[in-house]
Amino acid sequence: MRHFVCSIGLLMAVMQCVFAAGNSLLITPSRSHLTPDEVAVVVNDADALSVKVGEYYRVARGIPAKNIVHVTLPTAGKAKLGLADFTRLKWEIETQLNASIQALVLVWKTPYAVDCNSITSALSFGYDPEQCKNTCAAGKLNPYFNTASRKPFTDVGIRLTMLLPTETFAQAKSLIDRGVVSDMGVFRSTAYYLNTSDKARSIRAQYFPPNGASIPGSGLGIMTMQSDKLLGAQDVMIYQTGLPWVEGLETLKFLPGALADHLTSFGGDLNGKHQATALHWLNAGATASYGTVSEPCNHWQKFPHPMVMLKWYSMGNSAIEAYWKSVAWPIQGLFVGEPLAAPFGR
Repeated sequence: MRHFVCSIGLLMAVMQCVFAAGNSLLITPSRSHLTPDEVAVVVNDADALSVKVGEYYRVARGIPAKNIVHVTLPTAGKAKLGLADFTRLKWEIETQLNASIQALVLVWKTPYAVDCNSITSALSFGYDPEQCKNTCAAGKLNPYFNTASRKPFTDVGIRLTMLLPTETFAQAKSLIDRGVVSDMGVFRSTAYYLNTSDKARSIRAQYFPPNGASIPGSGLGIMTMQSDKLLGAQDVMIYQTGLPWVEGLETLKFLPGALADHLTSFGGDLNGKHQATALHWLNAGATASYGTVSEPCNHWQKFPHPMVMLKWYSMGNSAIEAYWKSVAWPIQGLFVGEPLAAPFGR
């Protein structure tokens, strides 16, 4: 992770989360999030597992059959798409959509990048060649960042995109089931924020909520600590940290709908071997995660903002909405998981 000092200011002026007496976060629940009929499920017809998982997901979430989008992609584990292949893929998808579709779910593990862009951001915004000239440069501002929008395509012209990985059917099914179960809500849970010894990767610590804060009516407590690892916690709803590898995940219990990510260079390189990836979080029991596919340097704007994500998720937004609203410059960032999980959406 190459170090970079933030130069555009705090952006905290746009935050609407404030603190009240008793160290409670004043957050007004919206109880509003994307619905199944607003989601398109994109399956790769050349991959039987993609088709099988896509149909399981469609049924599990009650997504209309007409919202299945069929495409054809290489099945040899190719991590990156070339521009020509991506252009064709985007055309194939968009010609099968109608104006009511607000979000896309890509049902495969690869491809997950288009040059230096993540495939989720490239499909949502269009491929950005300028970012690839200098991946450490500032990115384009996400117009959906920290907005109250309930219909991103209608309001700001982007369809949120998330990758639902398909390493095996059993793993994909477990992930989907966690998302569906999360809609039943949770009685008590905790959001954990770790300020680690890796200062370059802990740039988000300045935006961690204060230890001991709580969100009235949600059952969600806040634990912010100075530590390189979290061990033994059995009530994890949010976990954010900054390290290339995250230890102790096998000792934790992630609740249905849990969001978890680590700030490092290549968390979105799902085939990568030198740093933990977003798949490590999902395989440990998280329901959604995030990571960059190319060297971003440590701009906090390229990673989920802790307070923004906490705010919108606890207000009842779905996982895909809370994650997308929390990343100011998402071009290099890969959003993965079960998008409609909404444990606070009741």
